[in-house]
Amino acid sequence: MVELKTAPEIEKMRAAGRIVARTLAAVRRAAHVGVSLADLDQVAREVLRAAGATSPFLGYRPRFAPVPFPAVVCASVNDAIVHGIPDDYRLRDGDLVSIDCGAELGGWVGDAAVSFTVGRGRPEDQRLIETSEAALAAGIAAAVPGNRIGDIAHAVGTVCRAAGYGVPDGFGGHGIGRRMHEDPGVPNEGPPGRGTKLRPGMVLAIEPMLIAGGTDDYRCDGDGWTLRTVDGTRAAHSEHTVAITGRGPRILTAL
Repeated sequence: MVELKTAPEIEKMRAAGRIVARTLAAVRRAAHVGVSLADLDQVAREVLRAAGATSPFLGYRPRFAPVPFPAVVCASVNDAIVHGIPDDYRLRDGDLVSIDCGAELGGWVGDAAVSFTVGRGRPEDQRLIETSEAALAAGIAAAVPGNRIGDIAHAVGTVCRAAGYGVPDGFGGHGIGRRMHEDPGVPNEGPPGRGTKLRPGMVLAIEPMLIAGGTDDYRCDGDGWTLRTVDGTRAAHSEHTVAITGRGPRILTAL
């Protein structure tokens, strides 16, 4: 069931979204060669705590997960696509890092992700990241009243495929509000003109995930969370929480 949010409720989600944006910015600033993923998670914890927010990631356990998620950010490096658990791995020159973060404030949730390189990034990685951001922008542009979920999916997938990248099968965005994952699902590929009709008051997390090698295949690590490319190529992930309004899409997780 899709829950429509009122204007005051969207403002509350915007407050949570600002905290997500600040957290991602702080983590990115801290991501230098030699810094561990656990250190980055601690940076995020401190930002959330200072803002009076909590993490919808910490302790989250969907049906597929063998254990609750133990951190406040997902930190996915190089061939890790999404859901990487922050650990003692120390960043190396040229690593491609994707950070996914959520914040809950006053009963409302925001969710966003960003990818970037550490140190001297490779041109091919920058192209991958820029394409993930372009796919996100295309999906957001399609998030207008009267369109359908399929229009967002088609916009995202068209950008990804045109650049020759793979799209992990079965993974995409979602509705968001009082809970991190609500209806409807938002695929990253599909035919336009299908699916739930977009109406003012809907709030969606749109999140392209790209695989550099062009395959859609992935595997899951033994931790039950981290998804990796099967071919060992790198991946990128971009995400914003977006409100559907009569004036067009409104990004709630922008700085």
